[in-house]
Amino acid sequence: MSSQPFVKAFFDEATFTVSYVVSDETTKSCVIIDSVLDYDHASGHTSTKSADDVIHYVQSEALSVEWILETHVHADHLSAAPYLKKALGGKIVIGDNITTVQNTFGKLLNVEPQFACDGSQFDHLVHEGDELTFGQQRVEVLHTPGHTPACVTYVIGDAAFVGDTLFMPDYGTARCDFPGGDAATLYRSIQKIFALPEPTRLFMCHDYKAPGREEYIWETTVAEQKANNVHIHQGITEEAFCKMRTSKDATLAMPRLIWPSVQVNMRAGDLPPAEENGTRYLKTPINLV
Repeated sequence: MSSQPFVKAFFDEATFTVSYVVSDETTKSCVIIDSVLDYDHASGHTSTKSADDVIHYVQSEALSVEWILETHVHADHLSAAPYLKKALGGKIVIGDNITTVQNTFGKLLNVEPQFACDGSQFDHLVHEGDELTFGQQRVEVLHTPGHTPACVTYVIGDAAFVGDTLFMPDYGTARCDFPGGDAATLYRSIQKIFALPEPTRLFMCHDYKAPGREEYIWETTVAEQKANNVHIHQGITEEAFCKMRTSKDATLAMPRLIWPSVQVNMRAGDLPPAEENGTRYLKTPINLV
């Protein structure tokens, strides 16, 4: 199989999210990773410009979508997976620990009784060691929890898509204070990524421009992360990392879109069902302890 997939990035500055179309140039088969459904929090309206840009690219390149991959249940943007599936085909995939996320947030949000916490909203659940294929490419699954229990990294040839596990070396690592998150678990997950060949290209799900940097950047390598990551370069112990991460997380505000995002994304991108009046609602817990 080919070792060099072609990667096309789409950056949504409103949520600082990077989505990817990863294609096999020989067969024109592709996967889509971490898509974005535009959402205006003030008005409660969704729109599809970000997803339409992906659709236009896939169609203009005559690509065939095999899989629509989610690295985790995002807490800062809504997934466009169902919209993309309807337009382009493909099966929606997430890590099988989605059930932990669904159970945790299902209780916090007191979801409707018929909501299933078994991951059945997704077409396919993956776990450590699983492989998917598209064209001549192989997708290898690493379970990389810590930010959330369901985080996975997708390794495709010489490229790995790490979700929120890592940011660019000058920005560091993901927070671990969401329900089910854990700093020690994240440290160990990152060691799995660091064990990949050093030239492996690493693609981030987000970039926020580190202080002093003028451009958004979302691609680095294993070697660069191991040498230069400000939180977890080689030589940083698990104890030191956990102390730093826990202290830093205590200062962070919750993401503005956490409640809309989690409610939608744990449903594989579908909105909650309409209520008796025909309107769909997204809940926000008040005074949650």
